[in-house]
Amino acid sequence: MIALVFLATVINYLDRQTLSVVAPVLRDEFRMSNETYGRVVAAFMLAYTVMNGVSGPLIDRLGTRLGYALVMAWWSAAGMLHALARGPLSLGLCRFLLGMGEAGNWPAGVKVVAEWFPPKERALASGIFNSGSAIGALVAPPLVAAIVLRWGWPPAFLAVGATGFAWLCAWWMLYHTPAGTRHETPPAPVSPWRLFRTRFVWSFTLSKVFMDPVWYFYIFWFPEYLNRARGFDLAAIGRYAWIPFLAADVGNLAGGWLSGELIRRGVSLNVARKSSVTLFALLMTSAIPAVLAADARVAIGWVAAASFGYTGALANMLAFPADVYPKHVVGSVYGLASMGSGFGGMVFAPLTGWVIDRYSYVPVFFAFGLMPLLCAAIIWTLLGPLRDRAPELPAS
Repeated sequence: MIALVFLATVINYLDRQTLSVVAPVLRDEFRMSNETYGRVVAAFMLAYTVMNGVSGPLIDRLGTRLGYALVMAWWSAAGMLHALARGPLSLGLCRFLLGMGEAGNWPAGVKVVAEWFPPKERALASGIFNSGSAIGALVAPPLVAAIVLRWGWPPAFLAVGATGFAWLCAWWMLYHTPAGTRHETPPAPVSPWRLFRTRFVWSFTLSKVFMDPVWYFYIFWFPEYLNRARGFDLAAIGRYAWIPFLAADVGNLAGGWLSGELIRRGVSLNVARKSSVTLFALLMTSAIPAVLAADARVAIGWVAAASFGYTGALANMLAFPADVYPKHVVGSVYGLASMGSGFGGMVFAPLTGWVIDRYSYVPVFFAFGLMPLLCAAIIWTLLGPLRDRAPELPAS
């Protein structure tokens, strides 16, 4: 079953990354500044933020099979609509619709992990399915660039969006609830506000404000950075922009393996997860030497190290909700926490464009190199101990 979630995540990132690869072409065609492009990215993040709070509880209520199918159908259709964009406004609307659907992938994915895997295997399972994000981001530059160079940019959005409907057929035929939980009586729903009032949820949400926007910068801005700051044309972007995402794919597996190995060696789940996040957050400071490197190839190598660090940390953070909460609220918990991710992305996307237009990429890379350390500090000081049992929820 984790293979299906992996494939869904690949498709999610193919849809998301198509714009990033096409951005140098569309920015010229639509005459967009960095700040305007940042606002287009922010439109995606606005919808992503709002729907993170909705999609988790929705998937918990509808069940994994139906809920995942609905969000996939929505974002695939929205991805194909990009082919009709005629300017920044219509492009921003398409991004908003895409963000509404794509937000459901991770609450659904962590729910599958909670249903199918025991605690010591969850970080690795999370890393496997989340490696689909790196694979999607890895495949997008050469694939999308090839389509654009041969047929133009609208067919790129149409081709990538169509893959989601092929996945839907396989998902509907193959996915089922594990036998041990199939006949359990569903527990009473827990309100999102009641969950958010718990220390774990609000502090986990805060931690993601400082972690996930770093990744959004790499996926939304890296091809643009190569084009505007390093002089790469679209063909060169197709040849080189995938390299950091290959490193990110390895990071997903390394992050899950590391905490699992620590747990097997007798380290507590709490220390294993948090230590792993901290180690990988330190690797993400590689963004700073990346922007200072004189050679573009060296810069790409440093960004690859930072991408490896991000996915290694995320593989462990994806397991947090299933480590702490019962299965019937895991999707809701991760959806609420991911609102922090979306909020951070929504704030930093236009700010990134503003800084680049007025200064350069240097302060942006410095900021995104240091922010993961804030995330690690929050996890150690505010999150509270991770344990494989549910905390008491506050009274409604």
